[in-house]
Amino acid sequence: MKNQIEDILARVRRGSLSPKRAMAALKDYPYEELGFAKVDHHREIRKGAPEVVFGLGKTDEQIVLIAEAIVGKGSNLLITRVGAETFAAVKKAIPGVRYNRLGRTISLKNRPAPAGKGTIFVLTAGTSDMPVAEEAAVTAEMLGNRVRRVYDVGVAGLHRLLGEYDRIKKGRVIIACAGMEGALPSVVAGLFSVPIIAVPTSVGYGASFKGVAALLAMLNSCPGGVGVVNIDNGFGAAYLASLINHSS
Repeated sequence: MKNQIEDILARVRRGSLSPKRAMAALKDYPYEELGFAKVDHHREIRKGAPEVVFGLGKTDEQIVLIAEAIVGKGSNLLITRVGAETFAAVKKAIPGVRYNRLGRTISLKNRPAPAGKGTIFVLTAGTSDMPVAEEAAVTAEMLGNRVRRVYDVGVAGLHRLLGEYDRIKKGRVIIACAGMEGALPSVVAGLFSVPIIAVPTSVGYGASFKGVAALLAMLNSCPGGVGVVNIDNGFGAAYLASLINHSS
């Protein structure tokens, strides 16, 4: 976004863009008022990444209008927690968007994001944790990171995780998604020296309390270096992992 503003100002100085047209292009900064939403076009300058749209609870029409506003400013687009019907509505308005059915994300890359310094590994304890993991993986990729997925390596068969040891140890950050008793992040933290971001998922039988049991287990993790995000918050885990991976 900063580059776009500088480009507009440079075009004014060159005489290829009139001050009136420049004002029209800049009028929606720092945010664009849509009536039902204020699209934060300055977030990329403040945070290093454009605003991400949380789709849950929004109508398809609202999501389309927000998406058009973001793409119209040349920013990358990421929408989370949306179904196939919403994707169809967004795709009709913005033909280039992509849908991750498992992670329930809509994305569009208008330009490369700043590259992370290493690789983020996204792990799951089981196949049932993959929707949350895919939300994390897509988010991390949209934020400019190399991502590797290692799924179904939970503690019910620890040899599966150990079989991936040589690959995972090359990561700079690890996101570990687990439901049930939520033990995977603790095991991973005992094996690897990099930051571990634990994501409790709402997977499990009745006493898992829709992820609360996994959340409490992760908060009580014995090995050091484990940070915990909210239940099913793949997006939040990926955003934090990206900040770590972009740090010097």
